[in-house]
Amino acid sequence: MFLITETNLDNVKLVKENAEDGLPSNYFIEGVFMQSEKKNKNGRSYPNNILMKEVKRYNKEYVSKKRALGELGHPEGPTVNLDRVSHMITELYEDGNDVYGRAKLMDTPMGKIVKNLIDEGVQVGVSSRGMGSLKKKNGINEVQDDFMLSAVDIVSDPSAPDAFVNGIMEGKEWVWDNGILKSRDIENHKKLIESALTKKDREDMILYAFVDFLSKV
Repeated sequence: MFLITETNLDNVKLVKENAEDGLPSNYFIEGVFMQSEKKNKNGRSYPNNILMKEVKRYNKEYVSKKRALGELGHPEGPTVNLDRVSHMITELYEDGNDVYGRAKLMDTPMGKIVKNLIDEGVQVGVSSRGMGSLKKKNGINEVQDDFMLSAVDIVSDPSAPDAFVNGIMEGKEWVWDNGILKSRDIENHKKLIESALTKKDREDMILYAFVDFLSKV
């Protein structure tokens, strides 16, 4: 399974709600968090039924239970690190092929950093993070039915949207090992396959890589 990240900078707005009686203001990020049936900058597409099914599960298991936490910046894996939490998603709903969300910035160290960035006029966006497999279809990597949403993080793009985080961790796979997600560098398998001298050797290397991966799922 791959770690899949998608960044959205264009359809997200920042909202600052002034509190009464001298209480601190509340900060929110809201807008389009994810999209289906559309090729994104990473060359991937989410079928509507797959994405919306996962949004429904995430709402039930995380949003409704106030567990839908996200981080400032992207970590190197699918797990949410509590020491880097900056916000909590309070709403997540579908509208056609889009998934709209609303997230409240928390009074954590990372949340305070985001609030300060907003006050200083810095542009921030959101980036979804999940696990899933991909299948090539008409030149597009289509996300498959095993997709699981892990979090929606806050990211920053100071100058160049087109050069922004385009699928970090693209060179690694993440596999379940006794209930724990561990990264696996696929470069060794790739090098072995490319170094094969004959067609049979190449097929053997591919088979070995496949069996090795299955043994860790």
